[in-house]
Amino acid sequence: IGTIDTVFKVMNDKIGGNVYILMFMVMLGIFVAAVNKSGASEAYGEWAAKVIKGRRMAMFVTMLLGILIFIDDYFNCLTVGAVMRPITDKFHISRAKLAYLIDATAAPICIIAPISSWAAAVSSSLPKSSGIDGFALFIHTIPMNLYALLTITFMLFIIISGHDFSKMKELEDRELNGLVISEEGSVEAGTPVGNGKIVDLVLPLLVLIAGCVFGMTYTGGILEGASIRDAFANCDAARGLAIGSFIGLVFTAFFYLTRRVLKFSEFCECYLEGFKAMCPGMLILCFAWSLSGICSGDYLDLGGYVAHVMSGNTTITALLPVVFFLVGIGLAFATGTSWGTFGILIPIIVAVSGHDMNLLTMTVAAVLAGAVAGDHLSPISDTTIMSSTGAQCHHIDHVQTQLPYGLTVSSCCVVGYLAAGFAGNGLVGTAVGFFCLACVAFYIYHFKMEKNKA
Repeated sequence: IGTIDTVFKVMNDKIGGNVYILMFMVMLGIFVAAVNKSGASEAYGEWAAKVIKGRRMAMFVTMLLGILIFIDDYFNCLTVGAVMRPITDKFHISRAKLAYLIDATAAPICIIAPISSWAAAVSSSLPKSSGIDGFALFIHTIPMNLYALLTITFMLFIIISGHDFSKMKELEDRELNGLVISEEGSVEAGTPVGNGKIVDLVLPLLVLIAGCVFGMTYTGGILEGASIRDAFANCDAARGLAIGSFIGLVFTAFFYLTRRVLKFSEFCECYLEGFKAMCPGMLILCFAWSLSGICSGDYLDLGGYVAHVMSGNTTITALLPVVFFLVGIGLAFATGTSWGTFGILIPIIVAVSGHDMNLLTMTVAAVLAGAVAGDHLSPISDTTIMSSTGAQCHHIDHVQTQLPYGLTVSSCCVVGYLAAGFAGNGLVGTAVGFFCLACVAFYIYHFKMEKNKA
């Protein structure tokens, strides 16, 4: 009885302290459902089909759209897949390649975007007793988040060079020869029923982003005279995102209803659809928060135990970034959730690193990178599943084609975090990681050219 009581007590405390994040997710889900139901995404797709010329341009626009939709990975996967699928089909780009482009611009973009649901989730993973500004820490991890940065760079190389390899090359060659890969059934994010235009996608998205920026700076005291930098540093990211998403949702409602893009009853249906779409993510977060609470100093004190084991060992301290990167990959791959991974590991890092902010920043960056890498590679990850669903390709095809690409980038990250740990400088690790990726890209390009000559 005591165990059951403790579990629900921790869950109550954790959920109660993170209501703003849950409200942000609900309103974001409603926003996504409304945009898809309005038909604005389809209008954009039709316009893009006339403008885009060639395979490279189609893939580049897919990547660019994924980067622009950085608020949330769910929004990213659902929107990019629906918008770009007809265009990539036109240029015989395999569905597996589309799924990779979607997946590689979902979590990797969100984890380095300050205005996103991921930034709020990372900030909420820090123990409140630590006294550390979670948002400021998140900002400092961005230049050291190797997996996100290298994945985007590697994706650009693949698009520009056209040099695919492994299973992806096989499927791309089949598609170019006119063999269409059979599709699996997909679940679309709300059937379009409105007469939306491109502006109905772009303007609400811009207002949502602007609203989130204002909400975060508002909670940081921008109206009380604080500078923009201080406002972001001292903001309550979760509360700011909730305010911003509410502003974006209210604007979208007025924008659609007054112009009769959607009927009132159709817009009301988005509330249920959006809430249902976000339920899995909210459950993952709630359980991750509860698990991290059980692992805290009040109960299991897992961080204190690891800190005791590693105390005074300089070699282990130097290996912390790469060790936590690998642990993050394993945990995220096994569970299929990156949010749960950094929700569990970040409190441990805080206890292990003590007052060494440099080590804390490098190791948290490694955990975020590892969590995204494991999530990217995992066949049971929500973003992996939604990417294959959005692209309407076989899920196993997506997993098999993405795995070699993800492992290639992860190998460069391991070398980078080893260098960062021993140098005591995260930016050194970033430079080493990019150098390793450049060597890999040169080898792939050189091998392809030699094979073509033969």
